[in-house]
Amino acid sequence: MSRAGAVRAEDWRAGGFGLYVHWPFCAAKCPYCDFNSHVTAHVDQRRWAAALTSEIARLATETPDRHLGSIFLGGGTPSLMEPETVDAVIRAAQAGWGFRNDIEISLEANPTSVEKGRFRGFADAGVNRLSMGIQALNDPDLRRLGRLHSVAEARAAFDVAREVFGRVSFDLIYARQGQDRAAWRAELRAALDMAVDHLSLYQLTIEPGTAFGSRAAAGTLRDLPDDDLSADMYFDTQEICEAAGMGCYEISNHARAGSESRHNLVYWRQGDWAAVGPGAHGRLTLPQGRMATEAHRMPGAWLAAIEAEGTGESLREFIPHHEQATEYLLMALRLTEGLDEARYAALAGHGFDEAAVGSLIDLGMIRRLEGRLHATVEGRPVLNAILRELAA
Repeated sequence: MSRAGAVRAEDWRAGGFGLYVHWPFCAAKCPYCDFNSHVTAHVDQRRWAAALTSEIARLATETPDRHLGSIFLGGGTPSLMEPETVDAVIRAAQAGWGFRNDIEISLEANPTSVEKGRFRGFADAGVNRLSMGIQALNDPDLRRLGRLHSVAEARAAFDVAREVFGRVSFDLIYARQGQDRAAWRAELRAALDMAVDHLSLYQLTIEPGTAFGSRAAAGTLRDLPDDDLSADMYFDTQEICEAAGMGCYEISNHARAGSESRHNLVYWRQGDWAAVGPGAHGRLTLPQGRMATEAHRMPGAWLAAIEAEGTGESLREFIPHHEQATEYLLMALRLTEGLDEARYAALAGHGFDEAAVGSLIDLGMIRRLEGRLHATVEGRPVLNAILRELAA
C-alpha cells in the first residue's frame, strides 16, 4: 500500500468509532418529522432485541480490534424500548467490540410519563447520557408540533433525568408558527435556566413528505417566520447561548466545554460508525476501503431479512476518495473547530482553490487559522453557499 493509501486507510481514526442503533417506532408521528419512524400498536421486544444483537455481532466480526467510544440509540422513540432490550443491545456491543473507559452511551427520550418511568432501567442497563425531545416550552406550540407531552410533564421528566443520568441534553425547535423574536429569546433563556450541559436548537424546516410539508404545499400552514426573522432568531440564539457559557460547537448544538456529544462528533469528524436498525446508514473502513452501508427501511422487511438471510443490509458500496473528501467538507465545516486542510487534501488528492478561499475570507464567511478552515458566525447561516464555492 502506498503512503497515501495508508493515510487514507487510517483516516477514520481522526473521528473515532461509534455504534448507531435505530429504533423505528413512535407513539405518534410528529407533523414536522421526516425520520424513518412508524406508529404501531405492538412490538415484540424479544424478537427485536434478537435481531439488533445479531446485527451487532455480524458487524463486530468485520471490524475486529476496535473499541467503541460511543453508542447512540436514536429513532423513532428509543425510550419506548424496554430496559431489557436496551440492556441486551449494550451487552452485545460490549461483547463485540469492547468499550473505551470513557464510553458515552446516549438514548433519545420523550418526556411522557410512560417513558419517564423507564429512565432508571435505562441507567441500570448502561445508558449514561439522555437526550430529551422537549421541542417547546409552551403548551399551545407543543400541541401544534404534535407532541404528546405538556410543559409540566417535560419539566418533571427533566428533573428525574437529572437525578438519574450524569449527562442530559434536550432539543428545542424555533422559528415556529406565530413565534416572534421576543418570545424565542424568553423561551431560550428559560431553557438555559434548565440546561445541564447540552442543548440542541433547531430551526423548524418544512420537509417534503411530512404533514407540515403537505399543509405548506396546500397553503394552509400559516404564520411561519420569514427568512429575515428566522435569521434574527439564529443570531439571537448564538448571542444568548454564548453569554450563558453554552457556546455553539456545531451549527445547531450548544454545550459547556467538554460536554459535546461525542457520538455526533464521530459523524461530523468523519469517523467510522456501525449502524443497525431499519433504515440506518453507516460508514465502515474495511480492508477493501471505506464503505457506506444502509439497512432495509421498512421495519418488517428489515426484521424478515435478518431472520431469513442473517443480515438487514440493503446496500453496501465503496466510497471513492474524492467523495470521502466531499463528505468531510460537508460535515467538518458545520463544526466550530472547522476543517483540517491537510486531512482534506490527503483524501481529495489536492487542496482548495486559493482564489475561492481568499474570496470567502474577504467576504467574512470563513477564516483560516493554523491549517484549519472555519465558518464564521456570519457564514454559518449560508453554509450551503460556502460549501458550493469550496467544492467547485
